[in-house]
Amino acid sequence: MAFLWLITFALIPLLFLLIQQLQKKFTNKKLPPGPRGLPLIGNLHMFGENLHQDLGKISKKYGPIMSIHFGLVPVIVASSPHAAEQFLKIHDLIFASRPSNEVAETVFYNRRNLVSSNYGPYWRNMRKLCTLYLLSNAKIQSFQPMRKKQVQILVDLMKQERNVIDVSAKIASLSANMSCLMIFGKKYMDEDLDEKGFNALIQDILCIAGLPNFAEFFPCLRVLDLQGFTRRSKELAKLFDEFLERVIDEHVCDKFSHEQKDMVDTLMEIMQSGEGEFEFDRRHVKAILLDLLVASMDTSATTIDWILAELLSHPNVMKKLQNELEQVVGKNRMVEESDLENLEYLEMVIKESSRLHPVAPLLIPHESIEDCEVDGFHIPKGSRLLINVWTIGRDPDIWVEPEKFKPERFQGSNIDLRGRHFELLPFGSGRRSCPGLQLGLTTVRLVLAQLVHCFDWELPNGMTPKDIDMTEKFGLVTTRVQHLRLIPKYRLHI
Repeated sequence: MAFLWLITFALIPLLFLLIQQLQKKFTNKKLPPGPRGLPLIGNLHMFGENLHQDLGKISKKYGPIMSIHFGLVPVIVASSPHAAEQFLKIHDLIFASRPSNEVAETVFYNRRNLVSSNYGPYWRNMRKLCTLYLLSNAKIQSFQPMRKKQVQILVDLMKQERNVIDVSAKIASLSANMSCLMIFGKKYMDEDLDEKGFNALIQDILCIAGLPNFAEFFPCLRVLDLQGFTRRSKELAKLFDEFLERVIDEHVCDKFSHEQKDMVDTLMEIMQSGEGEFEFDRRHVKAILLDLLVASMDTSATTIDWILAELLSHPNVMKKLQNELEQVVGKNRMVEESDLENLEYLEMVIKESSRLHPVAPLLIPHESIEDCEVDGFHIPKGSRLLINVWTIGRDPDIWVEPEKFKPERFQGSNIDLRGRHFELLPFGSGRRSCPGLQLGLTTVRLVLAQLVHCFDWELPNGMTPKDIDMTEKFGLVTTRVQHLRLIPKYRLHI
């Protein structure tokens, strides 16, 4: 019996390969160029730990619109502003869907969340709800006092420090606290969500969502769960479901006990009012809450961490930013959110770090919903699309000295971070761009400005700026391998 199973598993991929070859033989349509793959595995053998970097190197040979195969899955890679515009603007509707994956199906309630749901009426209604009720400018502004208080708490703690502290961990903790207060109305301790804690479990979700899952590329292998993705996804789903059920129950029982309406309150009101225009039950509420938690916690903290590492590596840029803060804010008070719009150099610094270190270097994958032609190339229905914003940000045809951290390159430039200019796409563009862009930018600007304005940062143990490790750890959110460990020196006259 076992022998028959082995024969079956061997023959199914061969059958897929045969179908694939026959399709190529009987079509005269021109596919995008790309490296020749191996039988069954396609081009998987060509990639190491940092997929975005490997794809960037290969695209130099095959061009800005390239086709490869992850096992049996056709993948299109766009690596130039023109190519990104073709897919995210000109043909945006065709590429507005998402490929399915283990995490989306298992952890996010069978893709009931906003990020990974298929394009269609459900997604449009869900995005409308999130945009109007959860991520509007008015809602973001309503949390301004909370952001101010949490940043003040962090600054007060750091003022007392005289030794080396893990700044990366402090930023991650601040981001987690602000996310929990906005979404759930209160902070939760690490032990409230398994012994590993919030940040570790969010990292687990991002890790298994970002790593190649062979069961997606070879569907016949799913039952074997060779990488343990199914097992781990089910464990995470159970942990988060139990936690979110507890949160919702607390809100139902104590709905008049907290002063400010949080996002759980808002979603529960929508569910009870029937304003959703579609089936909207607790599963939808939990899926959106988990979306918000994952999207808000790690991306902002990682962005701030990258920027701070670059500022420490370039003391002249740090000093210039501190000078701007002194001129706009003065050293006798902390930064207010109302100051942020007047900090032009801060905006340049954020743009430059987003160019060099986009936290989602391949964005979230798209999927074509029908056959189409892009720049003379035939793109088959069901193709997975990756936009390599990391490669676009380092293209020497677009950027002068692209490997250098030079915020001044944005002086007088109209390029922004909102997806209107395809040279810089940290939040994506088009229908599937990040709906939390304004909230994310507000958090990054405030926290970064405060850390730079309130403290001088000293490297420990005789380190120099050149010793700061900028090695990337690839994932759905790409972080630095090493945490920033620094000595804070308070610099304000308060």
